[in-house]
Amino acid sequence: MTRTTSESDDLPIYEHLVRERGDAVAEAQMAAQHTQHQAAELLGGHRADQPYRPTG
Repeated sequence: MTRTTSESDDLPIYEHLVRERGDAVAEAQMAAQHTQHQAAELLGGHRADQPYRPTG
């Protein structure tokens, strides 16, 4: 895709970087959520946003 000079000058720097290299922040958030989900499954359903309360 070819952009004109005025088209790339109007973008805020973050949007410009996202278009060039991808949204690293969004990818990191998705990876963190996936990791939390996997950890919760391995820990018997304990959710990371709730305090741990041992049973028994």
